Amino acid sequence: METKVNYAVVGAFVLVLGAAIVAGVLWIATGGDFQKKYDLYLAISEESVGGLNLNAPVKYLGVDVGKVRSITLDPENQQRVRLVFAIERGTPIKVDTVAVLTTQGLTGIAYVELNGGDKDSPPLRAREPGELPTIPTQPSLSARLENVLTKVLAKLDSTSRNVDAILSDENRRNFSTALNDIARVARAISAREAEIDRGIASAATTLENSVRLSAQLQPAVAQISRSAVAIENLGTEATRVIQTAGQSVESTSADLARFSAQTLPEISRLMDELNELAASMRRVAEQTERSPNGLIFGRRRVPDGPGEAEAAAEIPQ
Repeated sequence: METKVNYAVVGAFVLVLGAAIVAGVLWIATGGDFQKKYDLYLAISEESVGGLNLNAPVKYLGVDVGKVRSITLDPENQQRVRLVFAIERGTPIKVDTVAVLTTQGLTGIAYVELNGGDKDSPPLRAREPGELPTIPTQPSLSARLENVLTKVLAKLDSTSRNVDAILSDENRRNFSTALNDIARVARAISAREAEIDRGIASAATTLENSVRLSAQLQPAVAQISRSAVAIENLGTEATRVIQTAGQSVESTSADLARFSAQTLPEISRLMDELNELAASMRRVAEQTERSPNGLIFGRRRVPDGPGEAEAAAEIPQ
């Protein structure tokens, strides 16, 4: 009995199995990437990206988190390169995260390393709608070494030119002349070695004498110091006496002022009265000298002179 084959079912099974095989191959080939979601980021590099290829890995602290999707020149500046990264969604790309081009070992294969990103920093966002978030870049190790080597070579070149200038023919002649002068001075010193020794011995003797003299002068210096202290104390005492005298003068001046204001007017009046008394005594003395008997009999009327009686009688009463 013949078995009937359902070719439609067999065909459908073959198609489903083929699709499953193709999907499996694609999944294996892509490493299962189609199951992951990616976000695109932009980075601008101002150095050469030699060795960096499409689909080169993008690592975050050494962990693969994406791939390089595009490498093009910046249309606004032909000295810069635009790099577009496809990075797994959920990777902590912060505003302070930086991208550095790194070379792996001695093979020269380049990849992009993401560093930085403080946990408190906000996530990186696009500046304008429709634009990609831009990750800042830093020079790679090779670029930094190249800059350092360039500066070192420039310094070496400048040093070499300076050395050439120092070792010029004229400077070499001057150096040779200086060496000859030093040799002549050395020969002259050698010829006077005995005199130099005597001078050194004399200097040592002078130094010893100075030490002894200093030891002898120390008591005198101490006496001078004590005298200076005594003079200072004397000056202090004199200053105190002068201040006391000044205070006494001020007090005496106040007493004199009060004396002048109160006593001098009384003395002045007393002197006036004494002057009047002296004048009266002088008149009494003069009168007594002219008429001593006046002290006993008193003053007598002087007789009228000739004609004085008649003149008095004629005066109407």
